[in-house]
Amino acid sequence: MNGILFPRGVFSLSLRLVSFLCPSLLVLVPVSALAAPPEVHGQVLYQQLCASCHSIAYNGVGPAHQGVFNRKAGSAPDYEYSDALKASRVIWNEKTLDQWLRNPEQFIPGNKMGFLVASPQDRADLIAYLKHAGSATNAANK
Repeated sequence: MNGILFPRGVFSLSLRLVSFLCPSLLVLVPVSALAAPPEVHGQVLYQQLCASCHSIAYNGVGPAHQGVFNRKAGSAPDYEYSDALKASRVIWNEKTLDQWLRNPEQFIPGNKMGFLVASPQDRADLIAYLKHAGSATNAANK
């Protein structure tokens, strides 16, 4: 038999101790530490889902997201947008970004973004992050 051998009773004692202490330790952790604000979760999602093509501050494969709120789609400087995005009349806000992230091709057919975010909560958190990061970056540049 391979594995770790514990003296009789030690393993069950340690399991009982852990099951007793773990709930007790949760009482000491503030609820706010367990539930991060949406923009914090959005930042994690942005790094996982978006950062391979996008940045807040600079253009990459996709355009920079700095100042995306209240900006006309396809209008950020120094980025080669699709004709479809440039011709759209979309102004980016919570509602339009949610529609875009839910299904970019359905929202603006002919665009270049081939990625969508299925989860409504993930979209909301990403949008909260974009709003927060864009306003923090804009405030720092003033």
